[in-house]
Amino acid sequence: MAPYASYPSLRGRTVFITGGASGIGAEFVAQFHAQGSKVAFIDLQEDDGRTRANRLLDGVWFRRCDVTDAAALQAAIRDATEALGAVTVLINNVANDTRHKAVETDIAAWHRGLAVNLDPTFVAATTVYPMMKAAGGGSIVNVSSINAIWGPADMSTYVAAKGAINSLSKGLAREWGPDRIRVNALSPGWVITERQLELWLTPEAEADWSTLVALKDRLMPADIARAALFLASDDSAMMTGQNMIVDAGRL
Repeated sequence: MAPYASYPSLRGRTVFITGGASGIGAEFVAQFHAQGSKVAFIDLQEDDGRTRANRLLDGVWFRRCDVTDAAALQAAIRDATEALGAVTVLINNVANDTRHKAVETDIAAWHRGLAVNLDPTFVAATTVYPMMKAAGGGSIVNVSSINAIWGPADMSTYVAAKGAINSLSKGLAREWGPDRIRVNALSPGWVITERQLELWLTPEAEADWSTLVALKDRLMPADIARAALFLASDDSAMMTGQNMIVDAGRL
């Protein structure tokens, strides 16, 4: 394994991760745990979440949670805090990028999309704010996407939510900076997860993508997780209100 960075400032910190049972989220869980952080994560996929928690064991807390239920999300954060200590790192990762045609999306479907892709970011951030303030600071990393800038077709709800996350990150960074709470967005490019392999990654699509990026290797969940470690750690102590793009040079 390559000798990637170790962050002493993450050791012993309580990290809360939404959508941590699979894909990029699962890599967040594994890498923060490897740094010696106490990791709490939630996901709708209970079997995958339990399996991951049982594999890592020490210092890991998991609960099945539907993030569209704000009260349930708030309760999960409070209970994780009781189990592991005050959350000083929040990774807002949960998302659903299911494709859809804008003209075929009724208002109920629009709101369902925002309820997964945008609302939990605000709910989780405002829930951890008091404990971060009391702790003297913290780091919030809101996972966005280069799609918020690129704007591909057939993803209008997802793209709108990710654009809002970029703006929300800036606004909260300004508002909470005096409390030493940093808020940054992290925008991945096309990350090769199990979902991408199952639904959208074809040889033709990957060949097309390779013509758009500067670095021709596949972008993997570990590449995004290592960026999140940096943003969460004290090594990025003077970074806030930023959008870190990790996309192999697509944009």
